[in-house]
Amino acid sequence: MNDEIRREYAKGLSRRWFLGQCGVGMGSLALQSLLQSEASAAAPAANPLAPRQPHFAPKAKRVIYMFHAGAPSHLDLFDYKPELEKWSGKKPPAELLKGYRAAFIKPDSALLGPKFKFKKFGQAGMDLAAELLPHTANVADDLCFIRTMQTDAVNHAPAQILMNTGSQILGRPSFGAWSLYGLGSEATDLPGYTVLSSGNGTSGGASNWGCGFLPTMYAGVPFRSSGDPILYLSNPKGIDAKTQRDSLDTLKALNEQQLGEYGDPEIQARINSYELAYRMQTSGPELMDLSQETPETLKMYGLDPKDPKPGYGKNCLLARRLIERGCRFVQLFHEAWDHHGGLTSGLKGRCRDTDQPSAALVRDLKQRGLLEDTIVIWGGEFGRTPMVQGGGADGRDHHNRSFTMWLAGGGIKAGHVHGETDEFGFNVASDPVHVNDLHATLLHLLGFDHTRLTYRSQGRDFRLTDIHGHLVKGIMA
Repeated sequence: MNDEIRREYAKGLSRRWFLGQCGVGMGSLALQSLLQSEASAAAPAANPLAPRQPHFAPKAKRVIYMFHAGAPSHLDLFDYKPELEKWSGKKPPAELLKGYRAAFIKPDSALLGPKFKFKKFGQAGMDLAAELLPHTANVADDLCFIRTMQTDAVNHAPAQILMNTGSQILGRPSFGAWSLYGLGSEATDLPGYTVLSSGNGTSGGASNWGCGFLPTMYAGVPFRSSGDPILYLSNPKGIDAKTQRDSLDTLKALNEQQLGEYGDPEIQARINSYELAYRMQTSGPELMDLSQETPETLKMYGLDPKDPKPGYGKNCLLARRLIERGCRFVQLFHEAWDHHGGLTSGLKGRCRDTDQPSAALVRDLKQRGLLEDTIVIWGGEFGRTPMVQGGGADGRDHHNRSFTMWLAGGGIKAGHVHGETDEFGFNVASDPVHVNDLHATLLHLLGFDHTRLTYRSQGRDFRLTDIHGHLVKGIMA
């Protein structure tokens, strides 16, 4: 459906341009009616974000993506290596480092064992850092851990952009934008793709949730987690509801006139943006009003019922409220995991902020019957080295050869560990999963053949997985 609309835009625009350039005098006037008819035929439906059917029956309808930027240490959280513990303080074996280039440290820096004790949890006996992740441990049977993630990038900005767009090249649409482009949205009064941030800002910036060459309407919309979700959503003094509506109606009429003449999808995106902002003046405050939640729910997320402060916990709860209201893709960014030093205290602080809310979101969705058709994703852009970095033997460098993410929900195999790394957690030993493979699999669960969800730009068809990507059948239920 999207490709048909885009082709009609292109046809209508090129015909109108040619005739407009060649027509003169009475001939050009005679063409006016014809051109208006063509523009109407080329214009999209009144709501280009209306829900659409994917290629086949999906296992999931929506996505919540908790992106932990900065790269959490898989070796201290999810992937226990007794041999690494034994070798701690010693030089790594020479064969391990063959052809290896680190981001900052000398490759032959001493190995560093896990900083925290691990225990086994769930029916599958998953290894988790018990002190850091007690709440995640309690939902282990609902999760699928991929221990063999791999990426091409070794620095934060390109790795974050690759993880979110399938490419290190700027200007490509994000996973959320592709999802909205393919599925449309079930939300009428809120954006179909919403972004919530906490911690520090991400290195990749807005490229992580941008629309690239897709029409602007598919981009993620950043929300604040307190007050108006978008700045200046409320009317200024002196502007009443009637004045605002009259102004919007005039703008809409002018924009529709331009849309009819040029058939530009960006004009339609502008119309939709104005109208959505108007509707959000009611839906936005209602979304942010957590007084509707029970004290038990707020406590589950680690929020003070009397004063739920902005932050990661509140964003997790807002994510659930957003998908309940029809949002297709909600992405949480929490950048605070780049521990080149201060690893021990840093991990304690980050897990104290995120462990309980992340697990609460999974539990809350499950209790409400939403987990079965919602994909939940937790992970960063890469992992950390088995070798030490920083003073006091308390840091790790970037590591792209292997790291861990976990998934839950729609179509994901629950209580499962996929893949295995070597005895030091350095290389993948079995069942590697590249970023493009993960994207292909997630699109499959949303009902798409990743090779067919395409958009033509600059003379060729693009897709989220570019020319790569294979389904990871081992993580699908």
